[in-house]
Amino acid sequence: MNVIKLGGSLLDDPVRRAEALNAISKQWLSGEEIVLVHGGGKHVDANLKRLGIPKRTYAGLRVTDDDTLDVVVATLAGSVNKMLVAELAAIGVRSAGISGCDASTLTAELHPPIDGVDFGHVGNVIGGDPALINALVTSGILPVVSSVAEGPNGTLLNVNADSAAAAIAVSLGAEELIFITDVAGLLDARGNVVAELYAAEAEALLGTSVVTGGMRPKLQAALHALGSGVRRITIGEEGGTNLVAA
Repeated sequence: MNVIKLGGSLLDDPVRRAEALNAISKQWLSGEEIVLVHGGGKHVDANLKRLGIPKRTYAGLRVTDDDTLDVVVATLAGSVNKMLVAELAAIGVRSAGISGCDASTLTAELHPPIDGVDFGHVGNVIGGDPALINALVTSGILPVVSSVAEGPNGTLLNVNADSAAAAIAVSLGAEELIFITDVAGLLDARGNVVAELYAAEAEALLGTSVVTGGMRPKLQAALHALGSGVRRITIGEEGGTNLVAA
């Protein structure tokens, strides 16, 4: 089983998205078992703007009040998720769009405040149940999972899609976790792609200014998966960065 996370501007670019989905479809139709996980932050931003709801972030996290949560769920579990399902259907792949909250596929706890800032309905992924994903794959249906998790007492939580993909890979005992994004891979201080990185080296990089922006949670999620039994982690498209345990 391989878990592939689609993210970045790739979700907004129809041409690159089609290229990625075509590659995934070839793997799936050749018999590889795949789970597709996605976010959609830019789509959420656009819908918030359209509805006149202010976007608020702090420490790289989206402050998610009641109104923002409604938009996050409608966008990720709705329009973005079904867009991917429809595009897969158009190239001959039967898929089913689900959210992490379905059948406890992803479970999360409330994110604690940072510097006194309450993030509202934002969660830290703590685990998940692979039963629904396994049932779909066994039935020949490719799961497409959005990053909305089940929180305490049946609540819905907005969670980081990289963390969601890592948690799903761990729960499935996946062979490989692949982050397909809008960058070639992890870049060093000179702007060159790091072809291979050991876990200890990646940990050290997190303590420097080299890893910034969206690459930071991606690398953290990758290290969690690597330390929890996922054998291979790839960041970026072909020729990107490969993370290895030792």
